[in-house]
Amino acid sequence: MKILHLKGALKSTLKETGFIFDFNKHMKKTFLITAVLISFSSFSQGLSQTSRDTVWKKTIDSNSIVVKKDPRIDLLVKKQAQINEETTKDARKAGKGYRLLIINTIKRDDAIAAKTKVYANFPELKAYLLYQSPYFKVKAGNFKERKEAEVYQKKMKAYFPNGIFIMNDVIEMKPEKDEDKTPNL
Repeated sequence: MKILHLKGALKSTLKETGFIFDFNKHMKKTFLITAVLISFSSFSQGLSQTSRDTVWKKTIDSNSIVVKKDPRIDLLVKKQAQINEETTKDARKAGKGYRLLIINTIKRDDAIAAKTKVYANFPELKAYLLYQSPYFKVKAGNFKERKEAEVYQKKMKAYFPNGIFIMNDVIEMKPEKDEDKTPNL
C-alpha cells in the first residue's frame, strides 16, 4: 500500500514539474502538428524540384513536351554509326558455299565432343554448333568450292567414321585484300 502511495505521489510530482507528458490530452495536437510539418516539407520539396533546370518541361498551355538537348549528341551518334559501319563491314559478308556436317545428334555432349575434336585436329577450320530442335548439329569450314570441302571430307573420315557430309550453306566470306583498292595519294 505504501509503495502504491509513493508511486502516486511521485507521479503527481513529475506531472507538476512537466516531466510526464499526458498523451491522451495532447495526442490530437501532436498529430496535427506532425501532419502540418510533413505537408510543408513535401510542398517545399516539390517547389525546389520544379524550380531546377530540367531537360524535360511540360508546358501548361498545351499538351506538348519540349525537349532541350545538346546538339553535340546527334554528332556523336552519327560518328559512332560510321565507326560501327566501317569496323563490321568485312565481318558481315556472307555468301553461298559449303560446310561439312560432322554430326547430327540429340545428345548435346556428343555434339560438343565432336566440335572439340574438330578444333583439336583441324584448327584452321571454324566449327559451328547449331541447335535445331531436337537435334544438335556440328558443321565445320567455310568453303567456296565443293572441291575444297571434299579434300577436308577425306581427311576427317579417320576422325569421324560415321560419315561426313558436304552441305550447301551460307558461309562467312573472308575479305579479299586487293592493293588496287587503296586510294592514290
